[in-house]
Amino acid sequence: MVGLVFLIFFVMSLLTNILAPIIPDILQSFRLSLTAAAFLPFSFFAAYGVMSIPAGMLISTFSEKAVIVFAFAAALFGALSFALFPTYSVAVPSLFMIGAGMAMLQVAINPLLRVAGGEEHMAFNSATAQFIFGSASFLSPYLYSYLVRNVGRDRSNVVLAALASLVPSRLPWVSLYWLFALISALMLAGMWMTRFPAVELNAGEAIGTWPTLMALLRKRVVLMYFISTFAYVGSEQGTADWMSQFLKTYHHFDPQTTGAYAVSWFWGLLTAGCLVGMVLLKIFDSTRVLIVFSFAAVAALTLALFGSAEWSLIAFPAIGLFASIMWPVIISLALNSVAEHHGSVSGVLCTGICGGAIVPLIIGKLGDLFGLQIGMLFLYVTFGCVLSVGFWARPLIKNKIIGRSQNGHIEVTGNQSI
Repeated sequence: MVGLVFLIFFVMSLLTNILAPIIPDILQSFRLSLTAAAFLPFSFFAAYGVMSIPAGMLISTFSEKAVIVFAFAAALFGALSFALFPTYSVAVPSLFMIGAGMAMLQVAINPLLRVAGGEEHMAFNSATAQFIFGSASFLSPYLYSYLVRNVGRDRSNVVLAALASLVPSRLPWVSLYWLFALISALMLAGMWMTRFPAVELNAGEAIGTWPTLMALLRKRVVLMYFISTFAYVGSEQGTADWMSQFLKTYHHFDPQTTGAYAVSWFWGLLTAGCLVGMVLLKIFDSTRVLIVFSFAAVAALTLALFGSAEWSLIAFPAIGLFASIMWPVIISLALNSVAEHHGSVSGVLCTGICGGAIVPLIIGKLGDLFGLQIGMLFLYVTFGCVLSVGFWARPLIKNKIIGRSQNGHIEVTGNQSI
């Protein structure tokens, strides 16, 4: 069951993070404005804002298995509809369906992982799951690049030849969605036939009632952390979604190879940076780590937008390295800043994932009006919001760090703020 959950994490990442490298192809294939292209990631991540809290309530009413099966059914319907009818008008609702499925999975699988692997192994299993998630994000642009360069050209490969017969010759990237439909169908069948363990949600996993959620949103600290998660996901997706198009527009890099690899390394460094962050968070206070990494991300963004082609190609992926600790630090600070209703707070914070819908859309609109370089300056605003957390956060419990006692021995300390 733990292995099955890890597989779900891999598939989630594969379906979620493929949008970034294909945006240049979408722009060219459908002759879209930047704003119109941005509506595709908008429709995908808007589903997170719509479905995160209802998914938690569905789990309480039915079961993890029922929600996971329904999630893959939604992903199958979305992927297959676009694969069969590859038009812009179909792409928007189909991506919303896929996003809704991924949102439901996001809510369902963490409690399942806790029960299947045991609470005593939860920290290790969660870290492993995030590594697997990041690995799929790293590999997905390479899968895209391989398919667009070989579908319709390599007739010796049976799979490629079959995909070529299913997609329009001018849209080889649509083959990805046939592949996603197949993967979703296999996962749906696998989930249907698998016997799931009984899961009892603990206090930190239960979403809670609507009155509780509304009461939390009226609390200033919860609202500020919601804005911070919104800003972080917007920063992450705004960078990933537009970097390939930026490299094509301003430095003439091929988006099907160089641009896709840049996106891949963005996700790869974001994953690797989590390992660096785990060490630093045992040595320094999390707010200080967040401040330093936020400043570094802004510096990398500046170099990416205004540096030479070579520096831009390095700096864009480097943003992923510096963004790597932002999400876990913000979430931990948020949960450590409230004394109760942690499950409901988690639901509110997960709704902030819809920042991945709004920020790329804002960048696209500004890009149409003033150019993509000017549009991406909006990332200074979102990274600035993340940076500000390091200055105003006042958690009830600070992260434990390794320090020195008065007698010189190394000890672990965990000071509580007053």
